[in-house]
Amino acid sequence: MFVIDAATELRPLRHSDSRELFALTHSNRTHLRQWLPWVDAVTAEADTRAYIRTTIEQRDEGRGPVFAIVHDGAIAGVTGFLPLDRVHRGGEIGYWLAAPYQGRGIMTASCRFLVRYAFHTLDLHRLQIAAATENLRSRAVIERLGLKLEGILRGRENLYGRWVDHAVYSMLEHEFEQSSGERAR
Repeated sequence: MFVIDAATELRPLRHSDSRELFALTHSNRTHLRQWLPWVDAVTAEADTRAYIRTTIEQRDEGRGPVFAIVHDGAIAGVTGFLPLDRVHRGGEIGYWLAAPYQGRGIMTASCRFLVRYAFHTLDLHRLQIAAATENLRSRAVIERLGLKLEGILRGRENLYGRWVDHAVYSMLEHEFEQSSGERAR
C-alpha cells in the first residue's frame, strides 16, 4: 500500500475487491462508457473477478502492478500498468476514476506516484500514456505529469461503433531525472 495523501492510497487489487469494484463500475457505467471500450463487457461481478485475477497474475509474473485507488476508505477507481515490455524496459499507465471523485487532483497525484514508481522501482527506460484526443480531462492529467506529446494514433480504438484517435505521450528515464532532480535507480 502506498499513501498518496491524507485521504488517498494505492493498494494492489485483491480478490476481495470484486464486489466493491463491480458495484463502482456498474454505478458509473454511463460515465465510464464515454472513453472506455470494456464497460459493456463487464456485466456481472464474475467479470470483475476475472479482471482482478488477471491483474494479480500480471503483478506476480513481474509484468507490472495494478492498483485500487482508495479514497476515504472506498475504492474510487483503478490505475496501474498495462503488461510491461521487459526487453525494451517500456511501460504504459492506464487509469479510470469514478465520476464523484473527479476534479479533486486524485488521479494526477496517483499517476505522479506511478511515474516515480515506473523509473525507480520498475527500472523503466520509457513510459507512455495514451488518451482519446477528445478526452481533454485525461489529457490534462498526462500533461500535468510532464509527459511529452509524441503524436496522434489515428483510429486507434473502436469505442462502441466509432473510431477514436489517441494522443500518445511519453517520458524517458533521463527526462524524468531532469524534471524531478532524482536519479532513476
